[in-house]
Amino acid sequence: MTELDIDLVLVPVDGSEASHEAVDYAIAVAGEYDASVHALYVLAEDVVRALETGAVDEADVADDTGSFTASVAERSEAADVPYSNSMAYGFSTKVKTIHPGSVVLDTAEELEADFVVVPREPLTDDGAQVLEKAAEYVLLYANQPVLSV
Repeated sequence: MTELDIDLVLVPVDGSEASHEAVDYAIAVAGEYDASVHALYVLAEDVVRALETGAVDEADVADDTGSFTASVAERSEAADVPYSNSMAYGFSTKVKTIHPGSVVLDTAEELEADFVVVPREPLTDDGAQVLEKAAEYVLLYANQPVLSV
């Protein structure tokens, strides 16, 4: 059996309950392989549009996402797992090929992530979270092993 060599676990998040669960799994995988965790906060389409039109300020968005990323940092620290984070637009009003799935995979490649943990919930309503829509894409096209939770 081939051993996995994991140095970095990428976990895309959107502030949802499923994101919290995915973070817990990412920390567990990273802890098992003596790896680090990188949380990528993917901004929803409505937030991106509001930022682009100036209806909302970047600092306000950073504040809104800060409590979630602080929670991830606390849990990583408690598990003695190195942690980093970033934020990305999950959509573009100018480039059709930019969507949550492509953003996750591009970030995985850029960071040279060895493993991806992606949150996934059943699509039961129109209010689906950002990453629920991306999970299938990531599962289909990732070069890294992917755990969908």
